[in-house]
Amino acid sequence: MKHDCSPNLGAFLDMIAVSEIGDLLLMRSANGYNVLVGATPTHPLLFTSYATHPNILNKATNSTAAGRYQLLHKYYDAYSKQLDLTDFTPASQDAIAIQQIRECHAIPLIEAGKIAEAIAACAHIWASLPGAGYGQHENRIAVLETAYQNAGGKLA
Repeated sequence: MKHDCSPNLGAFLDMIAVSEIGDLLLMRSANGYNVLVGATPTHPLLFTSYATHPNILNKATNSTAAGRYQLLHKYYDAYSKQLDLTDFTPASQDAIAIQQIRECHAIPLIEAGKIAEAIAACAHIWASLPGAGYGQHENRIAVLETAYQNAGGKLA
Protein backbone atom coordinates (compact mmCIF):
# COMPACT_ATOMS: atom_id res chain seq x y z
CA MET A 1 0.00 0.00 0.00
CA LYS A 2 1.93 3.01 1.34
CA HIS A 3 0.51 5.37 -1.26
CA ASP A 4 1.47 9.03 -1.21
CA CYS A 5 4.80 8.65 0.53
CA SER A 6 8.43 8.90 -0.49
CA PRO A 7 10.62 5.85 -1.15
CA ASN A 8 12.49 6.41 2.13
CA LEU A 9 9.28 6.69 4.17
CA GLY A 10 7.83 3.63 2.44
CA ALA A 11 11.02 1.72 3.24
CA PHE A 12 10.80 2.86 6.87
CA LEU A 13 7.23 1.53 7.07
CA ASP A 14 8.42 -1.78 5.62
CA MET A 15 11.26 -1.83 8.16
CA ILE A 16 8.81 -1.33 11.04
CA ALA A 17 6.71 -4.23 9.74
CA VAL A 18 9.78 -6.47 9.52
CA SER A 19 10.78 -5.42 13.02
CA GLU A 20 7.33 -5.94 14.54
CA ILE A 21 6.19 -9.02 12.60
CA GLY A 22 9.19 -10.54 10.82
CA ASP A 23 9.78 -11.55 7.22
CA LEU A 24 8.24 -15.02 7.47
CA LEU A 25 5.00 -13.88 9.06
CA LEU A 26 4.73 -11.02 6.56
CA MET A 27 4.86 -13.65 3.80
CA ARG A 28 2.34 -15.92 5.56
CA SER A 29 -0.24 -13.16 6.01
CA ALA A 30 -1.67 -10.29 3.98
CA ASN A 31 1.73 -8.53 4.17
CA GLY A 32 1.15 -8.16 7.92
CA TYR A 33 -2.00 -6.10 7.65
CA ASN A 34 -4.15 -8.86 9.19
CA VAL A 35 -1.80 -10.07 11.97
CA LEU A 36 -2.76 -10.20 15.64
CA VAL A 37 -0.23 -9.82 18.45
CA GLY A 38 1.31 -13.10 19.52
CA ALA A 39 1.33 -14.55 16.01
CA THR A 40 4.34 -16.55 14.82
CA PRO A 41 5.22 -17.95 11.40
CA THR A 42 4.29 -21.44 12.61
CA HIS A 43 1.17 -20.25 14.45
CA PRO A 44 -0.22 -17.24 12.58
CA LEU A 45 -3.03 -15.42 14.38
CA LEU A 46 -4.95 -13.50 11.74
CA PHE A 47 -8.11 -11.43 11.62
CA THR A 48 -10.48 -11.44 8.67
CA SER A 49 -12.30 -8.10 8.64
CA TYR A 50 -10.79 -4.67 8.06
CA ALA A 51 -14.06 -2.93 9.04
CA THR A 52 -12.45 -1.72 12.27
CA HIS A 53 -9.56 -2.57 14.58
CA PRO A 54 -10.26 -6.14 15.75
CA ASN A 55 -9.77 -5.23 19.45
CA ILE A 56 -8.93 -8.82 20.39
CA LEU A 57 -7.09 -9.10 23.70
CA ASN A 58 -4.26 -11.62 23.66
CA LYS A 59 -4.21 -12.65 27.32
CA ALA A 60 -0.69 -14.13 27.04
CA THR A 61 0.72 -10.74 26.03
CA ASN A 62 -2.00 -8.56 27.62
CA SER A 63 -2.21 -6.66 24.35
CA THR A 64 -4.71 -5.76 21.65
CA ALA A 65 -1.99 -4.97 19.08
CA ALA A 66 -3.02 -5.75 15.52
CA GLY A 67 -2.10 -5.04 11.94
CA ARG A 68 1.12 -4.44 10.08
CA TYR A 69 2.38 -1.96 12.66
CA GLN A 70 0.88 -3.71 15.71
CA LEU A 71 -1.35 -0.81 16.74
CA LEU A 72 -3.15 -1.02 20.07
CA HIS A 73 -6.92 -0.62 19.98
CA LYS A 74 -6.86 2.34 22.40
CA TYR A 75 -4.76 4.28 19.88
CA TYR A 76 -6.88 3.25 16.91
CA ASP A 77 -9.90 5.07 18.32
CA ALA A 78 -7.99 8.33 18.69
CA TYR A 79 -6.18 8.14 15.35
CA SER A 80 -9.25 7.11 13.40
CA LYS A 81 -11.00 10.26 14.66
CA GLN A 82 -7.97 12.49 14.09
CA LEU A 83 -7.39 11.22 10.54
CA ASP A 84 -11.08 10.73 9.69
CA LEU A 85 -10.65 7.01 9.06
CA THR A 86 -13.63 4.68 8.91
CA ASP A 87 -11.87 1.31 8.84
CA PHE A 88 -8.67 -0.63 9.57
CA THR A 89 -7.73 -1.32 5.94
CA PRO A 90 -4.09 -1.36 4.85
CA ALA A 91 -4.37 2.27 3.72
CA SER A 92 -5.72 3.30 7.14
CA GLN A 93 -2.99 1.35 8.94
CA ASP A 94 -0.34 3.08 6.81
CA ALA A 95 -1.90 6.50 7.48
CA ILE A 96 -1.84 5.91 11.24
CA ALA A 97 1.79 4.71 11.18
CA ILE A 98 2.82 7.75 9.14
CA GLN A 99 1.03 10.02 11.61
CA GLN A 100 2.82 8.34 14.51
CA ILE A 101 6.16 8.83 12.74
CA ARG A 102 5.24 12.47 12.05
CA GLU A 103 4.44 13.00 15.74
CA CYS A 104 7.91 11.64 16.60
CA HIS A 105 9.40 14.32 14.31
CA ALA A 106 11.16 11.53 12.44
CA ILE A 107 10.07 12.23 8.85
CA PRO A 108 12.88 14.74 8.18
CA LEU A 109 15.38 12.22 9.61
CA ILE A 110 13.98 9.47 7.36
CA GLU A 111 14.08 11.68 4.28
CA ALA A 112 17.71 12.55 5.10
CA GLY A 113 18.57 8.86 5.42
CA LYS A 114 19.37 9.19 9.14
CA ILE A 115 17.66 5.93 9.98
CA ALA A 116 19.36 5.19 13.30
CA GLU A 117 18.21 8.61 14.54
CA ALA A 118 14.70 8.07 13.17
CA ILE A 119 14.52 4.67 14.87
CA ALA A 120 15.58 6.23 18.17
CA ALA A 121 12.90 8.93 17.76
CA CYS A 122 10.21 6.27 17.18
CA ALA A 123 11.38 3.65 19.69
CA HIS A 124 8.74 4.57 22.27
CA ILE A 125 6.02 3.70 19.73
CA TRP A 126 7.18 0.26 18.55
CA ALA A 127 8.38 -2.22 21.18
CA SER A 128 10.65 -4.08 18.74
CA LEU A 129 12.82 -1.04 18.05
CA PRO A 130 16.09 -0.76 19.97
CA GLY A 131 15.76 1.35 23.10
CA ALA A 132 11.99 0.89 23.35
CA GLY A 133 12.32 -0.49 26.86
CA TYR A 134 9.09 -2.51 26.97
CA GLY A 135 10.84 -5.72 28.01
CA GLN A 136 10.16 -7.35 24.64
CA HIS A 137 12.64 -8.46 22.00
CA GLU A 138 14.34 -5.43 20.44
CA ASN A 139 16.02 -5.70 17.05
CA ARG A 140 19.53 -4.42 16.43
CA ILE A 141 20.08 -1.26 14.37
CA ALA A 142 22.13 -3.20 11.79
CA VAL A 143 19.23 -5.61 11.20
CA LEU A 144 16.79 -2.73 10.80
CA GLU A 145 19.08 -0.76 8.49
CA THR A 146 19.38 -3.87 6.29
CA ALA A 147 15.58 -4.27 6.21
CA TYR A 148 15.24 -0.57 5.36
CA GLN A 149 17.78 -0.82 2.52
CA ASN A 150 16.21 -4.06 1.26
CA ALA A 151 12.94 -2.13 0.98
CA GLY A 152 14.62 0.51 -1.20
CA GLY A 153 15.53 3.07 1.46
CA LYS A 154 18.69 5.11 1.16
CA LEU A 155 21.01 5.73 4.11
CA ALA A 156 22.81 9.04 4.58
